Amino acid sequence: MNTIAELEAKLAEPSEKLIAELSVLDGDIMLLGVGGKMGPSLARLAVHAIQMAGIRKRVIGVSRFSNEESKRELEEAGVETISCDLLNDNDLQSLPEVANIIYMAGNKFGTTGNEHFTWAMNAYLPGRVAEKFRNSRIVVFSSGNVYPFTSVGLGGVTESVMPEPKGEYAQSCLGRERIFEHFSHKYNIPMVIYRLNYAIDMRYGVLLEIAKSVYEGQPVQLATGHANVIWQGDANEMALRCLTVCTHPPNIVNITGPETMSIRWAAEEIGKRLGKTPVFEGIESDTSLLSNASKSHQLFGYPRVSLLQMIDWTADWILHGGKTWNKPTHFQERKGNF
Repeated sequence: MNTIAELEAKLAEPSEKLIAELSVLDGDIMLLGVGGKMGPSLARLAVHAIQMAGIRKRVIGVSRFSNEESKRELEEAGVETISCDLLNDNDLQSLPEVANIIYMAGNKFGTTGNEHFTWAMNAYLPGRVAEKFRNSRIVVFSSGNVYPFTSVGLGGVTESVMPEPKGEYAQSCLGRERIFEHFSHKYNIPMVIYRLNYAIDMRYGVLLEIAKSVYEGQPVQLATGHANVIWQGDANEMALRCLTVCTHPPNIVNITGPETMSIRWAAEEIGKRLGKTPVFEGIESDTSLLSNASKSHQLFGYPRVSLLQMIDWTADWILHGGKTWNKPTHFQERKGNF
C-alpha cells in the first residue's frame, strides 16, 4: 500500500462471514460519531459488505462534520450523512429511528483541563442516546483503559476482571459503560460493550509511533514495554459483527490482537526493515495495560491481518513517505493523564 486510496480499499475489504451476517441482520445501520479515526473506514466497510451481499440497507453516518471534505468522501462512498451535534438535544431527537446503532462518540485527548466536557461526552450523552434509541440494538465503543494494569506474563485481562480505571478519561469511559448498562436494564436494550486497544492504521497507531522514533533516531520509550494491537480493518469488522451478539444485560467483548507485543521486539523488527538501529530509553515495567481478547476470537475468529504483516506495512509506509495523522495514542501513559 503506497497511497491513501490503496489503504482505504484494504480497510474496506469485508470477509465472507461479515457479508453473510449483514445479509440477515434486520434494519439499517447508523454510526454515531462517524467523523473520528475509525468511523469513516468502518462506514465504508459496512457499505461494501452490504453491496457484496446484494441487499438493500442504509448506512448512515452522524457527526458534527467540521471537515466538509470528510462528509463529501463518505457520501461518495455510499454513506448517507447527517450533520448533528449530539449534545444538542434537538439535533439528537431529530435523528431517524434505526435498528442498529454503533456508538463511537467520545472524548479522550485534551481531557486534562477540560474534564467537564469529557464527562459530558463520555457519561452524560450516553444516557440521552440510550433514551433516544431504546428500541435499537447498540454496539458501544469503549476502551481497554477501564482495566487495571496487569503483569505482562498473565496474557492480559479478560472481560471477567473488574474495571479499575486510572485517570479521569478512563473513569469517564467506565461512566459511559455504566450509563448504557443502566438503560439496557431499564429498557431491555440489547448491547455490546466493545473494549478496544489499540487499532492500527498506517496513518496512526502504536506501530507508527514506534516506527517514526526508529526512523528519526529518537529514543523508543520502554517504561510501558508491552501493548496489544489490532489491524483497524479487523477491529472495524468485529464492530459490525458485534451487532449479531448484542444482549441485555450488555455483552462485554475485548477487541485486540492475540499477542502481548513487546515494544522492544517491535522496534527491532521495524528497524530491520528500515535499515535503522533502534535507540531505547528506560527499562520495561512489570505491568502494562493489556487485554485478553480470546472471547472475541472465539466469536469472530482471529484477526485476518497478522502482527508481522502490520509491521511490514508500517515500515513500508514510512519508507514511501506515506501520509500520517498527528493523533498519538499515548499508549505509554501510565498515570491516566490525557
